[in-house]
Amino acid sequence: MKSISHIPQSKIQRAAKLLKIGSQVGTNYIKYIGNRIISDEEKSRSRLNTANAQDIYDGLSELKGSALKMAQMMSMDDGILPKEFVEKFSLAQFSVPPLSGSLARKVFKNSLGINPEEAFTSFDKESIYAASIGQVHVAQLNEKKLAVKIQYPGVAESIISDLKLVKPIALRMMKLKNDEIEDFFKEVQDKLLEETNYNIEVANLAEARELSNSFTKILIPKVYSELSSRKIITMEWMSGLHLSEYSDQEQLQNKRNEVAQNLWDFYMFHIHKHKKVHADPHPGNFKVNSNNDLVVLDFGCMKEIPTEFYTSFFKLAEIKNLENDTLFTETLHELDIINDVDSENDIKLIKSVFKKMLTIINKPFQFEEFNFSSPEYFKELLLLGNQLMDDKSLKKLNGKRGSKHFVYVNRTLIGLLGLMNSLNAGNVKVNNYKKYA
Repeated sequence: MKSISHIPQSKIQRAAKLLKIGSQVGTNYIKYIGNRIISDEEKSRSRLNTANAQDIYDGLSELKGSALKMAQMMSMDDGILPKEFVEKFSLAQFSVPPLSGSLARKVFKNSLGINPEEAFTSFDKESIYAASIGQVHVAQLNEKKLAVKIQYPGVAESIISDLKLVKPIALRMMKLKNDEIEDFFKEVQDKLLEETNYNIEVANLAEARELSNSFTKILIPKVYSELSSRKIITMEWMSGLHLSEYSDQEQLQNKRNEVAQNLWDFYMFHIHKHKKVHADPHPGNFKVNSNNDLVVLDFGCMKEIPTEFYTSFFKLAEIKNLENDTLFTETLHELDIINDVDSENDIKLIKSVFKKMLTIINKPFQFEEFNFSSPEYFKELLLLGNQLMDDKSLKKLNGKRGSKHFVYVNRTLIGLLGLMNSLNAGNVKVNNYKKYA
């Protein structure tokens, strides 16, 4: 893959790049109109989506940072974007054009005051993984193999201005109003700013290692603080296949089930025991080693779940609470899903939609064991997502819906379900996490 030797950093440069992307999308649309004359609508639309996805992804890959990160986030939910976009944007998880070796070396020197060749016994100038905010290089320190994560230059400084540029596009794509998503955008902005401060991630890694020490089949890398900074993280190298590769290659169902159980336990343990969770559950952040241990990587995006939100959110995970109309209505109010200005008809619609949605989504929590290899469950989820996207009555509801905490809590749970599905996991013990201290 060809490396990048320059990343646009000024507001003008980045805005110009986004305008160029918009121009390319416009050109693709003109071609689409012409193709409809000589081809059927479905094929023409698919070609348009493929061309737009490629052009947008290529442009965002040059920009790096928050715009590319948002594309990655949207790729985790099949219900938001057409499949052509999901397939292309998912590459942002760990396979984007990397920074050139010389530029990465410069970032390292500016951050730590020494060249990587002075810090390590050896240092591979070409990265082995590249994502939206940083890339990973392999290094050696005496006999120890290390992973060195280097942040792209200008990423932290451009987050706020990038989001201002991307926001109108997102509003048009999702057909929303500015005041309906202002709190959610602020939540995303704050989390992205946290992700670009690697000092926070170093602290998160240390905390996660300590809190997870009762897991025997889950590994979290050790960090070398003296070789880390706000823009550099040096940690022990963790061997293994990324979860997507493992899902494709592992044939033994019992091994897949073991990994799935560990993954589920890891998430449920941190959500329920500590109310702080790894909120970036995509395949690039997990590996499985030769012992079938689950390796958890990248703790830059952690979500602390306020007790009040946690209590209300998981109250609705119990089906019996959905049948208690008074309790159900009160809980929807607590979560800001029902507003004081809603009419009786609005409230009736919201309750009907959420009861149906929660009944499907929360199915796994109603059993001691749940079969995540069941295609029927995920088909139900997909159909539900499509119905909600097409529901015209929901689009007529005014005002902001839901607490800002839904952004990363929902992202975490939807991402986890996607990983369980990719593992084709058999019966998983839903409450197994309770055995860990």
